[in-house]
Amino acid sequence: MVNKESNSYTLIFSAVLVVLVGVLLTVVFEITNAPYEKSVEMEKRQNILSAALGKSLTREEADEQFDKFIKQSKVYKADGAEVVGIDAFNLDLAKEMKKPEAEQMYPMFIFQDGSTTRYILGMRGTGLWGPIWGYIAIESDLNSVYYAIFDHKGETPGLGAEIKQAIFQDQFALSKGKKIYQESEFRGVFVEKKGKTPETSEGYKHVVNGISGGTITSDGVNNMLQKYLKAFDAFIKKSGLLSTAQQANLTSNVVIP
Repeated sequence: MVNKESNSYTLIFSAVLVVLVGVLLTVVFEITNAPYEKSVEMEKRQNILSAALGKSLTREEADEQFDKFIKQSKVYKADGAEVVGIDAFNLDLAKEMKKPEAEQMYPMFIFQDGSTTRYILGMRGTGLWGPIWGYIAIESDLNSVYYAIFDHKGETPGLGAEIKQAIFQDQFALSKGKKIYQESEFRGVFVEKKGKTPETSEGYKHVVNGISGGTITSDGVNNMLQKYLKAFDAFIKKSGLLSTAQQANLTSNVVIP
């Protein structure tokens, strides 16, 4: 008869229990992980395509239409050098941010609908309480901002979390006339306190208003935009995309210095 009060029984029982719990957790993880990964993938497609189309799509709509519009993707480094053999969609920007800046890689997705081409840049940065990320779409003139989508993990509702709302994102709409170049010089798009740059000035083409009460999150978006747009500037100059756009007589005020 087994002595349930013995030390050996207690140890064996504990070991069996640990194994059973481990197996159960593994099974639960396997069951739930696949739907979670699919959800993350659909959300990424939703954000990329929403930026490219300038309108909100459901995850299901984006999942159905993604391959129809996103024909190509590229990965490159801060110096503009293209990286071959890396899947832009599966590039983990959280991991890239931990690398030295010269080693970090940047994803770009190319949207095509008939004669319309747009370049969507994936971005990631740091807000007040955690990571922020987004996608900014650039027109085929390689200068005009078409739209942008932003999201966050834990910003404060009503403050920094407003980067996810249309009131902030609509400032990047094509109709607002935001540019990343001023004549031949790279400027990027800045997020700054409302009123700092007069709306009637030439510089306002490069400015969107930050979130009232969300200064640190706004600064995070600003830093993120500058970092990823600078890398895009380096890429289009090194790859010859800029020259191709000019040869096609596309509307652009950008020239290679």
